[in-house]
Amino acid sequence: MSLSNILTPSIEKAIQTLFEVTIDKVEFQTTRKEFEGDITMVIFPLLKLVKSNPVELGNKIGNYLVENVPEVARFNVVSGFLNIVIADSYYLNFFNEIKNTEKFGFVTPSANDKAVMVEYSSPNTNKPLHLGHVRNNLLGYSVAEIIKASGKKVYKTQIINDRGIHICKSMLAWQKFGNGETPESTGLKGDKLVGNYYVAFDKAYKAEIAELMDAGKTEDEAKKQAPIILEAQQMLLDWENGKPEVIALWKTMNQWVYDGFAISYKNLGVNFDSFYYESNTYLLGKDVVQVGLEKGIFEKDPDGSVWIDLTDEGLDRKIVLRSDGTAVYMTQDIGTAIQRVKDMPDVGGMVYTVGNEQDYHFKVLFLILKKLGFDWASNLFHLSYGMVDLPSGKMKSREGTVVDADDLMQEMTDTAQKIAEDLGKLDTYSVEEKSKLYNTIGLGALKYYILKVDPKKRILFNPEESVDFAGNTGPFIQYTYARIQSILRKADFDLNAASGVVEMHEKEKELVKQLELFPEVIQNAAHNHSPALIANFTYELVREYNSFYQAVSILGETDLNKKTFRVQLSKKVAEVIADSFQLLGINVPERM
Repeated sequence: MSLSNILTPSIEKAIQTLFEVTIDKVEFQTTRKEFEGDITMVIFPLLKLVKSNPVELGNKIGNYLVENVPEVARFNVVSGFLNIVIADSYYLNFFNEIKNTEKFGFVTPSANDKAVMVEYSSPNTNKPLHLGHVRNNLLGYSVAEIIKASGKKVYKTQIINDRGIHICKSMLAWQKFGNGETPESTGLKGDKLVGNYYVAFDKAYKAEIAELMDAGKTEDEAKKQAPIILEAQQMLLDWENGKPEVIALWKTMNQWVYDGFAISYKNLGVNFDSFYYESNTYLLGKDVVQVGLEKGIFEKDPDGSVWIDLTDEGLDRKIVLRSDGTAVYMTQDIGTAIQRVKDMPDVGGMVYTVGNEQDYHFKVLFLILKKLGFDWASNLFHLSYGMVDLPSGKMKSREGTVVDADDLMQEMTDTAQKIAEDLGKLDTYSVEEKSKLYNTIGLGALKYYILKVDPKKRILFNPEESVDFAGNTGPFIQYTYARIQSILRKADFDLNAASGVVEMHEKEKELVKQLELFPEVIQNAAHNHSPALIANFTYELVREYNSFYQAVSILGETDLNKKTFRVQLSKKVAEVIADSFQLLGINVPERM
């Protein structure tokens, strides 16, 4: 039970006993660093009910708590704030309750609870994953893990954009310039090979545009009349009409990409429970539009197109079916959402991890699904996130100037290796152990740097800064975990023995207070869909631990009770670091 839950009924009773006044709420806040106290009650709201000055009022309530509540040791009053000091016994009892609890703070889902489906990644099949996909995947995976830890059943999914003009461009360029090469013949990952042909198409397209403009065409005319774009458009029509040789090439090249993606996902440490493909979903939703027309939710224009008017909700009119009867992305997304609930009937809500350029799209989608009467539509959330920038500027897939996800992961591992070698602490490691450690540190740095930032904020990603072993970084936290493992390896006594400690050092108390926050942090992070809350809690825990480590002797302590307690406390801190990092998709090393 939290301190506020313990103190609230006692404070309510104190006010009833002392002043014969009933209150329905007690306001708490964290005690400011410059004052003694573990939790602070705000006195000012009571002044409307009790005729007194804030200092006198605070002293009366404080004295009552000291006399009647075992957890309260002492207090002080500063202006309108009652700073309450909690007895060591409370923190010791709390620690003894949790010290052997596996996955402290995690909640097991109930069998009958509704599940949450989290969508992330959702790439196109014409290019490899890039830095933007990295943030998307890390956010989506972490949010799924956090929601699961908060007590919900979770399904991870993605929808793959495997159709359209973009894949036809890669296919056509491969036909023209590929000479039959394959991932096997080139040694390239399939997604990279296909991405190279997307770039090759753009290069050829620009050359044809320039040639047509030299012949007197305007730029707009040249873009529309370039032979290679006309061929790509024809290939798309052939695909839609099911032309066998086009479908065969489409399946072959997409499989190359899927095989490449699978390697990237494994290296990044993310996974999925299900996959949806736009080639299977692009016709979904058309039947729903008909139902919506009959219910008066949609309206048909004279040209046959179907719209929804959302101007009363502060939005605009949105098309859901073109005049020729073809679907738009909105129609497809409506149908896909409905299909997912049909596929997984226990889904009661969904999280869409998509960049903030789609904010308006999801406002409209969620509102349409509500108007269509789906009860789960009130539990839809757009996990909107900002772009990732590099010091070198914006990325462009067509021109081949994106930061490739695989290259970035390798660069992070290489950077970790360089820094670790400069520090020179790995002489006893085997080559395999070193390689694994560099990967753990490099990927941990990348993931932490991205996830510690609020999803809504834009990020300027600096690889070298992220691998710093000091400050608010992944390697700094990993190093602290490894340091604790070293302490545990050296402990030559029974770690499960009762410590017998009755009085705490101030640094021990601060560390237990930080641990106590973890369950609430998980719930808040799940509610706010924000891994940043987990990341920054972990950083604060590590800072508190390092302050404790500098202030007290651990293995050098001569009092066995104190030594036992400090090692047990260190062990629990390490477990919470590992569990927190698990929620962020980050591994922790046993040695560093």
